Amino acid sequence: MDYLKELAAIAGSHGGIIETKVAAQHGISKAMLCKLCKEDKIHRIVRGQYILPDDMQDELLSISNRSDKIVFSHETALYLHGISDRTPFEHTVTAPTGCIPSSAIKAECKVYYIKPELFKLGKTRLKTPAGNEVPAYDLERTVCDVIRSRNKMGTETFLAALKLYAANPNKDLNKLNSYAKKMRVSNVLRQYLEVLL
Repeated sequence: MDYLKELAAIAGSHGGIIETKVAAQHGISKAMLCKLCKEDKIHRIVRGQYILPDDMQDELLSISNRSDKIVFSHETALYLHGISDRTPFEHTVTAPTGCIPSSAIKAECKVYYIKPELFKLGKTRLKTPAGNEVPAYDLERTVCDVIRSRNKMGTETFLAALKLYAANPNKDLNKLNSYAKKMRVSNVLRQYLEVLL
């Protein structure tokens, strides 16, 4: 078996990332991955994930592949929606209360927690700058998250996000209002939107 050819095919169909479990399904053992890593033929990103030496790592895809219990939110979701003008210094994810993300996720991301019944509200898939789809919250849910966490985020980021949302031609105020009620931020939302709209 030509391991590198097989790994290139796996990487090609998985957004550039080679996961140990996927490699195993193709008959490539962990030991072989370690050997190829030592020979500098593949590079390890985190435990269980590798990339080919010439490939650029899609950081967001790498993070989302580590757990199905996280969704990109807050600053990272704003960035994916094109509502933030700067790349987040640290990625932000939301997990349901009671779910403890791995130490690798906690080391790279700011983690927010929400009641399990609100975890899937507004969940969608958005494209990363590298063109891979990852789970993230839709624009309206992101605005509600930003309002809920405004004291932790900083006034500048918070107000910039609301201004850009208010100017967005694709905004859905009915959906925003519905989410705001469920997330108990409708009063605060109204105060800010009355000024901006």
